[in-house]
Parts: sequence; structure tokens; C-alpha cells
Amino acid sequence: MASNPDQLHETPGYHHITVVEAGRTAYLAGQCPLDPDGSLVGSGSLDAQIDQVAANALAALTAVGAQPQHVVRSVIYVCSDDTDVLGAAWRRLTGSVIGPAFTTASTLLGVTQLGFGGQLVEVDLTASLPE
Repeated sequence: MASNPDQLHETPGYHHITVVEAGRTAYLAGQCPLDPDGSLVGSGSLDAQIDQVAANALAALTAVGAQPQHVVRSVIYVCSDDTDVLGAAWRRLTGSVIGPAFTTASTLLGVTQLGFGGQLVEVDLTASLPE
């Protein structure tokens, strides 16, 4: 169950609180913009990298029998300190194949560097697996 207490600010689509009843949980490693061979996709293109991250995240969720709507927590890392770039990344992710994943508790962070050279985005997801 996701909720936004009246005492907290409005959000651009996510919820402040997500409550999960007891059950199985999947913690996905940070999903990176790498193809199946481990090569970086979309060098210099945040949009292309977001699309690859979304595809990778969907594949990982599917592998454990989950879908984006089963995500209960997300953390998005973007290599930028520009709020316009961060906002654009948020909008592209929420409009992607994993868009429903970002309606629950979510955090968006601007960072200086990620693990792979040229990497601009990474998404960390936690899902409550369906029974």
C-alpha cells in the first residue's frame, strides 16, 4: 500500500510511504546501461542509457516473476547536478516500460560518477514478489 500523508508535500508521481505485507522480496542490483555482452550502451546519451536500464530492469523483474507494479522502492542515480537533467531523467523513466515502478517510495539522486566509464544512470529496485 502506498500513501502520501497530508502533512507532507505533493510529489510528481511517487508516494512518500510504501507498506508491504509479509512475503517474499527481491532486491535487484543497480541496473546499468549495459548490453548482454557487458558493453556500455548510448555513450553520451542519457536517454539511450535510460532506455537500456529500463529494459534491463524489466528483464530482471521478469526473471523473478515480478512486474514494474510490484516494485516497492526505487533509487535513481543520475550523473548530473542540473535539476533540469534530473527532471528529464525522472520523466523518461516514469514514461518507460518500467514506469509503474516509480509510483511507490522513490529517491532521485544527482551524483558525480557511477561504476562504469561513461555511465550516466543507474536504477536500484526492490520488489515485493507476487504470491
